Amino acid sequence: MLKLAERMTNNFCDGVGASTAHTWITLSGTGADDVRVVIRKSIDDPGKPAGVVLSAASSVLLPVPPSKVFDFLRDERFRTQWDILSNTGVVEEVIHVAKGQNHGNSVSLLRVNGINANQSNMLILQECNTDESCSLVIYAPVDTSAMSSVLNGGDPEGVALLPSGFAIFPEVSQYHTSRVPCNAPTGLCSRGSLLTVAFQILVDHAPTSRLSLGSVATVNNLISSTVLRIKNAFVCNDT
Repeated sequence: MLKLAERMTNNFCDGVGASTAHTWITLSGTGADDVRVVIRKSIDDPGKPAGVVLSAASSVLLPVPPSKVFDFLRDERFRTQWDILSNTGVVEEVIHVAKGQNHGNSVSLLRVNGINANQSNMLILQECNTDESCSLVIYAPVDTSAMSSVLNGGDPEGVALLPSGFAIFPEVSQYHTSRVPCNAPTGLCSRGSLLTVAFQILVDHAPTSRLSLGSVATVNNLISSTVLRIKNAFVCNDT
């Protein structure tokens, strides 16, 4: 499971990272909360679903410490507040593997239990990493039978992953005030968090297909609503 999580994190960074081969396109926003997308075609890539993949990302400033944002996003008990895929079910952590001494660094297997018999259960693989410079919460839905095979010693390379997630950075300033915690050795003062939200969505199984406007609108709405849910959650928590 750790090898699968490592590949998931690498795929996430590759999928949402900038490159000379793929150009990000701004869909909407006011400058501070733009949604940007890039289109990739996956053909015979081991461990990746074949077809047209749409990656979308947006960044937002939150007046909340990075540690608080990280703890909120990684905790399965709060997941239904921001995750549209699981907001109609009950999320539970079925496997937890700690990585190192920091309790925030871990790999988890989450199960989303449907609230009625007509809903199927979903598994989510999640990896969390944090240090002073950045925190990551990366996850991907995984096929139940494929995950069962991995847990029983099967090869994780055959499990198709399309990860999404969050990168959390401290918002810093070189100007210190009495109300802003300051790191004396560097002179940088933390004011809040810069949260980047990134999704990867398979919009068509045929790599030769053209991207439809409907798919673009769907991912735009998804990422915008997720950002709004996170903002609302912290407004509620601070009152």
